[in-house]
Amino acid sequence: MHVPTGNDVRAKEVKERTAEAGLVVASYGSYLRLGACTQREQEDVLRTAVELGAPRIRVWAGSRGSADADAQYWAGVVDDARTFADAAAAQGVRVGLEFHGGTLADRAESTAALLSEIDRDNRVGTYWQPPQGMPAEEGLAGLDLLAERVMAIHAFSWWPQDDRHPLAARSALWRAVLHRLAGREGQTDILLEFVRNDSPVQLAHDAATLLNLIEEASRRAQVHGDELAVTNGHGSALRATIHGREQ
Repeated sequence: MHVPTGNDVRAKEVKERTAEAGLVVASYGSYLRLGACTQREQEDVLRTAVELGAPRIRVWAGSRGSADADAQYWAGVVDDARTFADAAAAQGVRVGLEFHGGTLADRAESTAALLSEIDRDNRVGTYWQPPQGMPAEEGLAGLDLLAERVMAIHAFSWWPQDDRHPLAARSALWRAVLHRLAGREGQTDILLEFVRNDSPVQLAHDAATLLNLIEEASRRAQVHGDELAVTNGHGSALRATIHGREQ
């Protein structure tokens, strides 16, 4: 991690360097495991995020898949989520669940159920990414189910499993994702990751692909995607945002 939890000096340094570069911090990508973390760990993560100037903290919904978790385990994750979300809200910070295998947020259905049980409305949402090996239409149906609870998208092109490809290789999928996001109110972060060969050149190509797709979606929905920055805490990734219609 570029900003280790509890390293306030490093967090402040990264915040300052980010601002000096004319960029913004999208989120703090923590590895806090709800249901298995201490109060001290929660406090350290929140303090680091605040020092970094992050408006959102990424957390993990436990360390068991939804099919393997009993009611007691589920309740422990929910309790931690509520406690952490309330503390974060007091600091003006939102919380996003990592949408990932091996957690309670491993499927769209379980993620929606978990968010409902946590019951913290817009203070807690979820990230989304194409589930590994899942056909595009099935993945998009999951995105539709989560709808307004999605705070950020991890954008990459894996197929058929974790084989990395240029983002453009799945342009049809990302065009469909962005078309859905462009009709939403507010802002959604798009975070590039898993660049093929970890290549800076490929990163630039993927960023250009993403921006072109955002511009296309924006034109179709008569909205504007107008931010590009580098996020800190969850690796280094480009951030693009889509702004929804003004009401």
